[in-house]
Amino acid sequence: MSRPLPPLIALRAFEAVARLGSVRKAAEELGVDHAAVGRHVRNLEAFLGTRLLDSGPRGTRPTPDGARYAEQVGLAFDVIGQATEALKPRSAGGELRIWCVPGLAARWLMPRLEALQAVIRDREIVLRPTDQAPDLVRGEADVEIRFRERPAPGVTSEVLATPRFFPVASPAFLADRPAPRDAAALAGLPLLHEESREQWRVWLDAAGLDPVPALNGPRLWYANVAIEAALMGQGVVLVNPLQVEAERRDGRLVELLASDIRIGAYVMAADSGRWSDPVLAKLRRFLKDEMARTLAADAPPVVTSEHRSGAHSASARGRASRP
Repeated sequence: MSRPLPPLIALRAFEAVARLGSVRKAAEELGVDHAAVGRHVRNLEAFLGTRLLDSGPRGTRPTPDGARYAEQVGLAFDVIGQATEALKPRSAGGELRIWCVPGLAARWLMPRLEALQAVIRDREIVLRPTDQAPDLVRGEADVEIRFRERPAPGVTSEVLATPRFFPVASPAFLADRPAPRDAAALAGLPLLHEESREQWRVWLDAAGLDPVPALNGPRLWYANVAIEAALMGQGVVLVNPLQVEAERRDGRLVELLASDIRIGAYVMAADSGRWSDPVLAKLRRFLKDEMARTLAADAPPVVTSEHRSGAHSASARGRASRP
């Protein structure tokens, strides 16, 4: 008997929006334009004859009908995913699925994948650079590595490293302008931001700038993109040693001012029921040891008297974007 099913692509678009609370984030996850996601959801609403989503200042939320439908559709996709995984060829020990914030994944973890594979020999490592949060309890990923803890029921997490953050720019950017001598001068330069300007604001506040003025410069969403823009000479970017290890070593990026400011930590999270799994324990130890080794080579600059008015040793709490 024929089932009255709506188009699968419309269901995927709706489920992603309902789960992520954003048409834009759903479009990024599905790899399509946000207008296409909106069109699919409208087509699904027309097919069902009911409104599924409401949009407002705090994002997109399911209606009561939409919430019930999203839960059932999500369960159906879980079943399809599990059936698909059961048919896929695997390595002898299965997969280790790691979701990691893009900047750290691309600039620090990827160059170490061979070393990680040597430690975890019986698993196929699947690395997904993303700022989306997986549902660890439902098994969407085995491990999440992110910047700042994201408390969630049934999830255990541990701090891997708390690196210092500092501003860098390319020699080409600095060639035709004087290097900033304090935080106030730094704030007047073209600054490169991630999703918001909050990370820079928190850092400048910790560096002693009071008040922090309105900040300029483009918002580029991801740390990796902002670092690439800095390499092209487009401005100053806020980084940590794990993100620019090679670029600092070969002189393509130069640290500005002298500071020891820490505004957050990298955290590993997994389902609490699997936290003591030997494979996850190996991964945790590998990450902590490798990060400690990288950071040990990053001795904070000596803060001299000429810098004390604008940049100093500090510890700050604030919301950073997506390192």
